[in-house]
Amino acid sequence: MIVKSVFLFLAFMVVLGIFGKWRFPGQKTLAAAKCPKCRRFRIGKGPCVCEKGRP
Repeated sequence: MIVKSVFLFLAFMVVLGIFGKWRFPGQKTLAAAKCPKCRRFRIGKGPCVCEKGRP
């Protein structure tokens, strides 16, 4: 009985993972927040560190 419930739980988690990856809300916004050159996440509206250089 315990093995059956563990198997059902794992199957449920796999289904949630598949649907979460398929339709993740805000995925386009996260992709747009990355720098096209270095692929880091940009914080704020200013330029990335790779574009403005280090002081």
